[in-house]
Amino acid sequence: MQYIEAIKTSILLFPIIALIILIPFLLYQYHRYTSINPLRVFIIYSMILYLITIYFLVILPLPSKTDVIEKTGMIRLIPFTFIKDIISNSEFLLNDSSTYFKFLTKPAFYTVIFNIIMMVPLGIYLKYYFNCSLKKTILITFLLSLFFELTQLSGLYFIYPYPYRVFDVDDLIINTLGGILGYFLAKRFLKFLPTREEIDFISYQKGEIISGLRRIFVFFLDIFLYLIISSTVNLFIKCKYLYLIIFFLYYVIYPYFKECETLGSKFLKVRLVFQKRRFFNLLFRIIFLFIYYFGIFYFLLILSNILKSNLNLDVIFIYAFNFFVIIFIICFYIINGICLLKNKKMFYDRLFKVEYQNIFRKS
Repeated sequence: MQYIEAIKTSILLFPIIALIILIPFLLYQYHRYTSINPLRVFIIYSMILYLITIYFLVILPLPSKTDVIEKTGMIRLIPFTFIKDIISNSEFLLNDSSTYFKFLTKPAFYTVIFNIIMMVPLGIYLKYYFNCSLKKTILITFLLSLFFELTQLSGLYFIYPYPYRVFDVDDLIINTLGGILGYFLAKRFLKFLPTREEIDFISYQKGEIISGLRRIFVFFLDIFLYLIISSTVNLFIKCKYLYLIIFFLYYVIYPYFKECETLGSKFLKVRLVFQKRRFFNLLFRIIFLFIYYFGIFYFLLILSNILKSNLNLDVIFIYAFNFFVIIFIICFYIINGICLLKNKKMFYDRLFKVEYQNIFRKS
């Protein structure tokens, strides 16, 4: 029953963790590989689900603190004790087939098998996706197993006064054996799956074409970085037009001297290029960015003013027009986002003769 509880808990918690790491994960994928590969996403997220599951298998079920009142017998440092336990508790007779099933259902036996199987997927992941050597696989599997055992020994990081499960050196040996088994299984099945190099090559090829989703990430990452920089500078320098000045420096001056790259676009390996001479490049960039970012900053400005004001009738009347403008802006960005996700060429791209270029250089 404790296995089922751990698996159910991990499945329920996984969507929350997946959502929390989604944006950082996608940003890293665009930074590292310039595109999102569905197979890579499946591998990474399945590995996260697997790690969550085995973690809960180690710590669950949690007892009450009143049940954990002593620490005697919670550490077993003699290796290969599990062999003695299996022999003494199995009642296995080679010439009596009726004892076979009983042997398989004894905790001393199936616990060992379970601890081996538990680490097999880790060995597969390490060999298949991370291309680890056997020595590295053994080391990582051992360290993860040691982390689990120390988690138990510390009473779940000292939440409990004493350990509520046994620290067993045999678990380190058995778990490491599972990682080794997974390593060799991965080598067997590797020929049926695309290699890590093939996954990377497909990602790099796909990244040559700037997808709409990548452009959306550039848009919001630049806004995030701009707001962080502006807010930080504002702590030391008070100026009425500070945000406008920093906007001009961040989006116009810096890219003008840095091959049309902002900090955000550089991180995501994208360059915004205007097909005009240098002076017109600068002029078009100013006009283009004003139109492109006007809506979002206008929205933030009005929202900030509303939050600072008392919501009386006069204020509501004053912001009535702005309310309809904001609705229009929201609709514009929603439609714009949908078109970008469909990888359509936008009207402002054609109007300003602008294009997004991939600047990724494989090392």
